[in-house]
Amino acid sequence: MPALPLDELQITQKDPKTGKLRTLPALHPEQKADRYFVLYKPPPKDNIPALVEEYLERATFIANDVDWLLALPHDKFWCQVIFDETLQKCLDSYLRYVPRKFDEWVAPTPEVVDMQKHLHRSVFLTFLRMSTHKESKDHFISASAFGEILYNNFLFDIPKILDLCVLFGKGNSLLLQKMIENIFTQQPSYYNDLDETMPTILQVFSNILQHCGLQGDRTCATPQKLEEKVRLSPSDMPLQELKDIVLYLCDTCTTLWAFLDIFPLACQTFQKHDFCYRLASFYETAIPELESAIKKRRLEDSKLLGDLWKRLSHSRKKLVEIIHILMNQICLLPILESSCDNIQGFIEEFLQIFSSLLQEKRFLRDYDVLFPVADDVSLLQQASSVFDETRTAYILQAVESAWEGVDRQKATEAKDPLVAEDPNKVAATVEPVSQTPSHPENSEDEECMGAAAALVPSVSGVELDSLISQVKDLLPDLGEGFILACLAHYSYDPEQVINNILEERLAPALSQLDRSLDRQAKPDPTPLLTSRHNIFQNDEFDVFSRNSVDLSRVHKGKRKEENTRSLLNDKRAVTAQRQRYEQYSVVVEEVPLQPGEGLPYHGDDYEDEYDDTYDDNQVGANDVDSDDELISRRPFTTPQVLRTRVSGEGQEDDEEEEEEEAEEGAPKPDHFVQDPAVLREKAEARRMAFLARRGYRHDSSAAVAGSPRGHGQTRETTQERRKKEANKAARANHNRRTMADRKRSKGMIPS
Repeated sequence: MPALPLDELQITQKDPKTGKLRTLPALHPEQKADRYFVLYKPPPKDNIPALVEEYLERATFIANDVDWLLALPHDKFWCQVIFDETLQKCLDSYLRYVPRKFDEWVAPTPEVVDMQKHLHRSVFLTFLRMSTHKESKDHFISASAFGEILYNNFLFDIPKILDLCVLFGKGNSLLLQKMIENIFTQQPSYYNDLDETMPTILQVFSNILQHCGLQGDRTCATPQKLEEKVRLSPSDMPLQELKDIVLYLCDTCTTLWAFLDIFPLACQTFQKHDFCYRLASFYETAIPELESAIKKRRLEDSKLLGDLWKRLSHSRKKLVEIIHILMNQICLLPILESSCDNIQGFIEEFLQIFSSLLQEKRFLRDYDVLFPVADDVSLLQQASSVFDETRTAYILQAVESAWEGVDRQKATEAKDPLVAEDPNKVAATVEPVSQTPSHPENSEDEECMGAAAALVPSVSGVELDSLISQVKDLLPDLGEGFILACLAHYSYDPEQVINNILEERLAPALSQLDRSLDRQAKPDPTPLLTSRHNIFQNDEFDVFSRNSVDLSRVHKGKRKEENTRSLLNDKRAVTAQRQRYEQYSVVVEEVPLQPGEGLPYHGDDYEDEYDDTYDDNQVGANDVDSDDELISRRPFTTPQVLRTRVSGEGQEDDEEEEEEEAEEGAPKPDHFVQDPAVLREKAEARRMAFLARRGYRHDSSAAVAGSPRGHGQTRETTQERRKKEANKAARANHNRRTMADRKRSKGMIPS
């Protein structure tokens, strides 16, 4: 007999008042247990012992109650969920007040961390069970009744779904995606609720603009009332108020991005309200003003400003990614999945959306850095042969014009508009902010990534331990060695690992492993002595590579310096060179012969190197050899050094030399009156040499005079006259005023 769904099941039991048997539906208020669920309160921010103790006591009550709820059978669980109002208030308070990843948070105590992990896991499992209408073949609820139960009893609504995405999206995206898809599939009325929620979401961005004193939505901007406070710009408002706005914007952007990333089917509902254009307009208006407000506050709290700059950069990135998700789901994915006959409408939608965004220059630049527009246009051109080239070229040209005056190459290399330095050069380190209760140790950058923090292909160290702990938090009975093998097989994606383990779809190699397998200990690192490398490796004094060292080469202390005498008496260098120079003694000019020895060569042999010029003529044979021969040619002169100086002799010689020089320097009688033409030539030559040294070039051209009037002028004359007119201030008296001012400025002329 097939089992009945829980909504049709009837239970027979005794009436506690009359004792008679009666039949009641399985989902009846009397089946609910009498239990009170306390409200959740967040952990204290300053770790005061009394407040920490109060929090731990309250959190223990909630954890015990939720664990009790999860242990109930199927019918009891649903009776408690439907009819217990305190349970719904408790779960709602947890979603509202639990610290987010981007909230400010002081490092909590270990007890608080453990309690937060426990609560985080239990609450997620509770919502997961509440969104499942079929637990087994015997325990299930019909689809129509399940949708009515969820919607009529307010078990889920749009704010709760948004909070679930931002709290549990990281590490549980696959489970959360199936959970939300099941809710919207079983109860389509949630699409209408989302459509009615969109004006409220858009109003959030309008409120931020109005609070910053900026123009709000262009279609509904209203003048300021007289009784309202003066709206301050972000640069003029107090720092605490600016901080609240940045945190509010960061919370809103991260929540919307997490929801659309987990449930992309909601993109159609968002775009019905022209969400892309409104969000890009908000980006263009608010983001530059907030950035400027942070940059101008140079003398205030630099640590807080650095934190605000990071959060604002994170909000910028999420806004761009939200619009990309909308464009991808509305236009690009349908083009890739549809046939050629059905894509023209999607292409037209893409061109229309981008045409409405072309006036937002700042937004176009940031969007083009993360998601190049040219790539999307190229995809559309490949998908359709009928393509509006004019509109496409206009869009691409508008994107290029948005980059005018901006270093595009630098921005493209960064590939991330939010990776920007602190504008005030403040320290980049900020206090750790709140992580989800299951991961309080992650850094600020990982915190801001929200539910879609990307995991690198190869991880190790603390990051690998974090991934293992994510899986172990939900599946504590698994060994770390088994979890590590699953992570390595599925590219270190904990969501895929958890999903495959729960659905029993592990790879055959992993299914054969022992699920309680422990993690192997890391091998010892390479010893330092065997891994070192330096310039003294394996030298004669390297005691790490040899056992014996020549101690005679080792000297302790300062060596005694040798004096000059001992250095000169040291003939070791001469002795070392003696043998080398003894080899040159082999070459001799005369070879002594002993009596009876023959000549080594014959004298009659022809020698081609011999000079026989004077063999026949006896030159100088009959000359008289006399010592006076050389003396007769030149008289003997006593060297000046060996002479005996006589007084007055030197003076006479000097006077004679001076007279001779004077006679040589005096003008000759024939040239007593020199030719004036020669004198002018010499003077002109001296003047030209002087001007050449000073850098002036004399214009010796005679073409300036030109031909007589009425006969026309040559081209050379015209050029020389133009040159003279342009450079006439460099000579003569045309710059007298300039030189006079120069003298006066130096104090040479009294004013």
